[in-house]
Amino acid sequence: MRHAVVVLAACVVLAGCSSGDKPDPKPSPPVTPSVAPVVPFMKAVEGADLTSYESGIPPFQELEVFPPQWCKALDSGHSVEWILGEAELYPAGQTWGTEKADAYQLVVFGVQAYCPKHSAAVLGELRTAGVY
Repeated sequence: MRHAVVVLAACVVLAGCSSGDKPDPKPSPPVTPSVAPVVPFMKAVEGADLTSYESGIPPFQELEVFPPQWCKALDSGHSVEWILGEAELYPAGQTWGTEKADAYQLVVFGVQAYCPKHSAAVLGELRTAGVY
């Protein structure tokens, strides 16, 4: 009788460990915390030591409005020159402005943070124009 109990227990244990018809659960991919694009954009602006902002960097609330608009224009097939010229998306505010060379740099930072799929095209355009 004791032998039958041991065999029965072994069968129960093996049945419990059997995968049967149930597939093994797949491990979920690790969760990567997302960062708002304004964070790397502003870090790049702060670290760039732009001549235009020697007396102080404009508030991020004013600067952050430009990159999404630049990306939208690039999605529509427009150039950086069009963005900073005809589109009137030049980075300037009521109390601050940006020199042209720094504006190009801001566009690069904005594109890298908000729409990196356009980075190569933007860098290529600016290099071809000799401004970056």
